[in-house]
Amino acid sequence: MCTAATYQTKDFYFGRTLDYEFSYGDQIAITPRNYPFSFRHAGEMNTHYAIIGMAHVAGNYPLYYDAINEKGVGMAGLNFVGNAAYADVTSDRDNIAQFEFIPWILSQCATLSEVRTLLERMALVATPFNEQFPLAQLHWIISDKTGSITVESMADGLHIYENPVGVLTNNPPFPQQMFQLNNFMHLSPKQPVNTFSDDLALTAYSRGMGALGLPGDLSSASRFVRVAFTKMNAFSGDSEKESVSQFFHILGSVDQQRGCCEVADGKYEITLYTSCCNVTKGIYYYTTYENHQISAVDMHRENLDGGALICYPVIQGEQINYQN
Repeated sequence: MCTAATYQTKDFYFGRTLDYEFSYGDQIAITPRNYPFSFRHAGEMNTHYAIIGMAHVAGNYPLYYDAINEKGVGMAGLNFVGNAAYADVTSDRDNIAQFEFIPWILSQCATLSEVRTLLERMALVATPFNEQFPLAQLHWIISDKTGSITVESMADGLHIYENPVGVLTNNPPFPQQMFQLNNFMHLSPKQPVNTFSDDLALTAYSRGMGALGLPGDLSSASRFVRVAFTKMNAFSGDSEKESVSQFFHILGSVDQQRGCCEVADGKYEITLYTSCCNVTKGIYYYTTYENHQISAVDMHRENLDGGALICYPVIQGEQINYQN
């Protein structure tokens, strides 16, 4: 299970949590402009926009979980188990394998408008990376500073939805996630007033009671509501440190602790990592379950005109600053 969100201050921010019971071995991967992409059904692409994100690198290929490009577009894939379905290869579409979707979009789209145009002629097809990496059941959020869309490939076709909250979790399908927000339209960051009855002297006995009813469980439907409420009401200063700090607090509202979500005997889903990308500046920030200190990789400190992947290991192990 995962949660993705966007945030706008002076710059535009995009990131996600990745919640699972184990890691495939992740790296911060920078794909420079001249790294050659060989798409299974769409030919070669030898020059493109530079990309940075979290990926499992297999056979020198970045299998991105979430990433941004140098032009200001961000994209993340989240589990969509039981609903995702991919198309067969056809001659009248750009046939893109599920694992190629993030590179296909970020390599050539500088705006969300260009993403929409590319999606009009694209089909997500059921071509696996290899036998060791079968098809992942995913849906995606794609964003820039102007807005967000959600992309879901299902048995009845490819669906593209406007995403006005800039948030995505897992199931159910996105229209149902959005519809359930109607059940929480009464929530407020302000203290409540008594509308129960004029005949009862009811008063707020605690701070924060305007958010009574905000879901607190770990289900994807509840996480969608909680992050949407937190993100839509969050504000911070415009500085980089204030913005990044606030973004991690937004996604921290759905952090998963080991022991609270048992997925098999003795196996627990946890928040393996949380990312926060300054999409405007091309900086990838992250924390991990065992390391709450924010680490960062700046794509513009690398040679983006190169042809080889640039990878950084994920820093694990808690970093504690002793003051005495």
